[in-house]
Amino acid sequence: MTVLSRREILKSGALVVAFQFCSSFPSLAQDAKQLSGSLKRSSFLDSWIRIDAGGQITVFTGKSELGQGIKTALIQVAAEELCVTPENIKLITSDTAQTPNEGFTSGSLSMSESGTAILNAAAQTREILLGLAASHMQVPADSLRAVNGAVESPDGRKLRYAELVKDLDLHVEAQPVSKKKNPDTYSVVGTPLQRVDIPGKVSGGAAYVQDMRLPNMVHARVVRPPAVGAVLQTADFSSVEALPGVLKVHRDGNYLAVVAEGEYQAILAQRTLRNLSAWKDAPSLPKQAGIYDYLRSLSSEDDPILVRGNGSASGGRKISGQYQRPYQMHGSIGPSCAIGLFENGTLTVWSHAQGMFPLRRSLSELVNLPQEKIRCIHVEGSGCYGHNGADDAAADAAILALSLPGRPVRVQFMRDEEHGFEPFGAAMISSARATLAVDGSVVDWQYEVWSNTHSTRPGGAGNLLAGWLIEKPFEQPSPEKIPQPAGGGDRNAIPLYNFPNARVTHHFIRKMPLRVSALRSLGAYMNVFSVESFMDELAKEAKADPVEFRLRYLDDPRARDVVTRAAEKFGWSDWKPAHERQGRGFAFAKYKNIAAYCAVALDLEVDENGRIALGRAVAVDDSGQAVNPDGIRNQIEGALVQSASWTLFEEVHFDASAVSSRDWATYPILRFGDVFKSVEVEVINRPGAPYLGTGEAGQGPTAAAIANALADAVNIRVRQLPLTPARIQAAARA
Repeated sequence: MTVLSRREILKSGALVVAFQFCSSFPSLAQDAKQLSGSLKRSSFLDSWIRIDAGGQITVFTGKSELGQGIKTALIQVAAEELCVTPENIKLITSDTAQTPNEGFTSGSLSMSESGTAILNAAAQTREILLGLAASHMQVPADSLRAVNGAVESPDGRKLRYAELVKDLDLHVEAQPVSKKKNPDTYSVVGTPLQRVDIPGKVSGGAAYVQDMRLPNMVHARVVRPPAVGAVLQTADFSSVEALPGVLKVHRDGNYLAVVAEGEYQAILAQRTLRNLSAWKDAPSLPKQAGIYDYLRSLSSEDDPILVRGNGSASGGRKISGQYQRPYQMHGSIGPSCAIGLFENGTLTVWSHAQGMFPLRRSLSELVNLPQEKIRCIHVEGSGCYGHNGADDAAADAAILALSLPGRPVRVQFMRDEEHGFEPFGAAMISSARATLAVDGSVVDWQYEVWSNTHSTRPGGAGNLLAGWLIEKPFEQPSPEKIPQPAGGGDRNAIPLYNFPNARVTHHFIRKMPLRVSALRSLGAYMNVFSVESFMDELAKEAKADPVEFRLRYLDDPRARDVVTRAAEKFGWSDWKPAHERQGRGFAFAKYKNIAAYCAVALDLEVDENGRIALGRAVAVDDSGQAVNPDGIRNQIEGALVQSASWTLFEEVHFDASAVSSRDWATYPILRFGDVFKSVEVEVINRPGAPYLGTGEAGQGPTAAAIANALADAVNIRVRQLPLTPARIQAAARA
């Protein structure tokens, strides 16, 4: 249990406030566009690094640890360039009072943005320290070297960093080019390092915001509407307020909550208040059984995102396929949680949301407090990887903390709340068509994808659940497309394959039957599933090996490397099924076409009831410079497991009024007995190359590889996710 005094909580609040103010206004003489990573946003070195009089090095990042191992990797980057051991680095993550504003931790951008900024800031700090030491020692700076937190001269003299601090001024703008170490000399970067965030998680210690316990803390629960758009008619407050431990019932329009001394008291009060409340609702959701036809019927904004050649070809064999993905949820193991404290006119919120600065802006609008009166501090949450209920829990904590000043208010979602009210991953439809020449080559490729938005992350109160329910609600902003190359629903819709004629169209649907937002990898999961499934279908029509068929159209040498290596490591050429209903599958993608390369080969078996048993999986990843190879392997392994769960099990169910997938029985996920029998991940390290985001690179290839292995095992192509036994049996009967 984490216990902090209020003094300890707040005493560090002004550490870098001055630095942050200045870093928001880089000098006009400095062309920020030339700077690396997030130095473009915060260009002063002291926004990123501080060395105190005792030699303690503190590094700041606006990115958050979400379980992806980013804290460990950023520590390694800083330690390498500052020539100290990782133990000498203290890392402070996303905190609006201390760290640079790096927006959201999303899109597998932490290393390319924050890692690159820290790499360059640390290298420039080291050079400044060498210059100071050269002045003290009266020797040329290039004759000195930094080692173990000190500067050494050729004659053996040594000055510790702590001895140079009194002359050290890091309130200087970063330079576009930094003198970084030669990767051949690396001793920290590129080596496995035990992750700093793991011990508490595996030992049952305090690891998450759900574990936080602050002095004098109270507990809150929110009573959610029973249906989409339901209006609160009456509620019996007095009966609930008379319950033991209940401090207050809070109502603001359709927003209804209870606060109590104890957590179980809050739960009992929530249940009682729910039973004593009357709501008016009208069914408003479309039929789930017809959701794909419904989406296709809606108005869309049609955007050709790739036009190559004349976009068509005459003659040849015409092949086509239609693919479908349902609404899917984050399924966070730990329901969302946040703590708010309003004291002395300042609101502090501890949250596991993925963007503390955007959250602060949203809360400022929601509770009508200036941003400078709000501090948002990231604390890891048990469940994340996308826009789940974390921001909504933070909004609840803010509202209820203001209603009870002086006491920390902890808001914990219940399982049915998390499942029923989080923003889901959007349902999607895709269509692929191609023409094969007589020799089996692809002469024409056409791909279309229909999708809602994949990002309604808070940047204002209109994207917070509480913001819709209060007496004076905030209108939800019109959803926007995310432009290429990152993309949203069209992420990875453009294949990396070099077809002579190609056209890709994104049909953006603004109307959202269900609340949706970012689920890990956004549209890439579905688009890679579709593209790579269709590539296998084309290979079969061309009577070509699926791996060889892909290599025909890959010009990128790094793409060819991961594809070739994955096939070799799996033993693709020599693989033979051990059983009649066993098959192998292969898939590849470069995430967003700008991030990590990942290829997956796997095998599986299908029983007579259509149930899939996953076998051996091999993945090869190229993320550029590998800072922590073990961390990269962790991420790819996690992607394989997460994607297998999405691909085999996960689908949100709903009726005319509300979501009906409210627990693990109605929203099943992958269990231990369903995981791969074995997983092998090889990391191709490219020393000195730019960091490429890893965390979301494996989900799409895994889904497609499973679908391709299924088709290989039983000669059935299932194009609708998830690949449930019922769907497989239905396809077999068709």
